Amino acid sequence: MSTVHARVWRFTVEKGSAGAEAVQAVEVGQGPLPVSLAELVSINALACDLRRTVDHSVRDHEINLLLSYLAGDAGPGPLGVKCAALDSSSGHIRRFVSECTGLGVMTAASETLFDWKSGVDGLSSFDVLPDKLVGTYATTGVRPDLLYDLPGGLLAGEARGRRRDAKQMLPAVKGTADQKQRLQKLATWSVDHGNHPYFMSWVWLGTGGVYVDIFLPEDSPATAGLKTGWIEKPGNPQPWRFSVPRPDPRRVMREDPEDDPVFHVLDEDPDGTDEASSGGATNAIDRARPLVEAAMDRAFGREETPLGDLHGVPVRGTWIRADAVGPARHEVLVGVLGEHVPVDLRAHRRRLAAEPRSRLDLFLDGRLLTLVNPVGEPRPSWGQIAEEVVGA
Repeated sequence: MSTVHARVWRFTVEKGSAGAEAVQAVEVGQGPLPVSLAELVSINALACDLRRTVDHSVRDHEINLLLSYLAGDAGPGPLGVKCAALDSSSGHIRRFVSECTGLGVMTAASETLFDWKSGVDGLSSFDVLPDKLVGTYATTGVRPDLLYDLPGGLLAGEARGRRRDAKQMLPAVKGTADQKQRLQKLATWSVDHGNHPYFMSWVWLGTGGVYVDIFLPEDSPATAGLKTGWIEKPGNPQPWRFSVPRPDPRRVMREDPEDDPVFHVLDEDPDGTDEASSGGATNAIDRARPLVEAAMDRAFGREETPLGDLHGVPVRGTWIRADAVGPARHEVLVGVLGEHVPVDLRAHRRRLAAEPRSRLDLFLDGRLLTLVNPVGEPRPSWGQIAEEVVGA
């Protein structure tokens, strides 16, 4: 299990008659945040559009590309970045690597900080939300990245990733102008959506490794019981406060130019129903599950190599080497289950935290099994993998 250096902020949005007026953030502290490379790969797989054909050869190529730029070790230690290779790459490849890393680190933060649980709590991508959900969230302007369905309510998550060439990886005292601008836009989005709770994860990739600023809402039920025991260094109590500019009604709302232009905007709800009056966002997430199951059935049918079984359920999959930019440091096993099995990895994560060197970097999310293994070490047998999962 690798770690990234995290700095946590708590923020409040000050509202007035015209909407969001100001944002104030206070640093909570800094410390090592655990990140599983297997989970980082799995979370990025959620960003595919399940209503379209998911080509497993494309998926394998993306996994190869992403992990080729990251440098994690078998044991605990900081997650590194192959900066020379990243700096030699084209801008769209740099954005792909940094933003994919941002998505994975954001979800790792959600597990550590407010106990989001894969397989228990829902997770959807705003870029591929079900058609029924379009009536609930605006399809123009600013959009967050992921939607977490937590026991305390829905929480939107914004993931950003940037290459940073500086000795001090985390910007001093206050955040950057880009962070300020994004928090301003998200504050307006939140107020426009009935004070919808949200948080932001801003990842920095550099020669010092992977660092992240995490901005969490101060007064949201979705993040109640925040877990900060892993924080080692207390934060600066000096608040960072800035105003939110009022939108000019004469300007036409357009897509945020900072958002990735590759992602598409979904069409309007074809049957014209108003999602807000037919059950809300949570029910729409529930209705998306048949799409997910159909996509996993297709993925299982396309995989040809049997791996073994879990609780009598067959698993098929492929080993992928992360060697796109030089000798591979990682290889990844991606397996698809024939159906769901009644296991989760919460106990596995607790054991991993207690004995990180003796556990596999493995992640099970529904019917997708992901395992990252260091190149040069023996691949674990299926018996070892099954024992790790079933014993969770």
